[in-house]
Amino acid sequence: MAATLGIASGSAYSAPKTVLVLGDSLSAEYGLARGTGWVALAEEKLRSQNIEASIVNASVSGETTSGGRSRLPALLDKYKPALVVIELGANDGLRGLPVAAAEANLLAMSSAAQKADARVMLIGMRMPPNYGRDYTERFFAMYGTLAKQIKAPLVPFMLEGVADKPELMQPDRLHPLASAHPAILANIWPTLQKSLKAK
Repeated sequence: MAATLGIASGSAYSAPKTVLVLGDSLSAEYGLARGTGWVALAEEKLRSQNIEASIVNASVSGETTSGGRSRLPALLDKYKPALVVIELGANDGLRGLPVAAAEANLLAMSSAAQKADARVMLIGMRMPPNYGRDYTERFFAMYGTLAKQIKAPLVPFMLEGVADKPELMQPDRLHPLASAHPAILANIWPTLQKSLKAK
């Protein structure tokens, strides 16, 4: 099967690639049936488009940028990914942790991935206005600043078109329903596909 996919995928994807997703509950299928979150849907799409890549979902509910930073070295060593997708920061923001600390952790993770010969893709997040507009805006801007600094592709807000629709959210109003995850993947897929095609 792998050989068949390799032939079908053509030179654009050249060799089998491992994608490591390092995220929080938004990527770990919190409150969902297994296989219904955006990461699982992305794997299905890779197969349907004969893209020679597999996804390792190393997301953990409740994960912060600090937690991701501490876990990443072992994951890089184990899986040797071609692409690391970092979807972290929401829990830092919900706890009102300093933006500078989250940014430093994201930068450290990105640098570690790049030193391990993996490309980096960032997935950004917007915070509800619990801690005031200044914090919310600085938090959101952090991702764009970092993406430019490390020259990495960015999905500015993974819940675009989802977070503002209560009918797509679980009762806690923080986590999307399974029915929202195709829309989340639609936000992420163009950047993910382009990142996989990159040399």
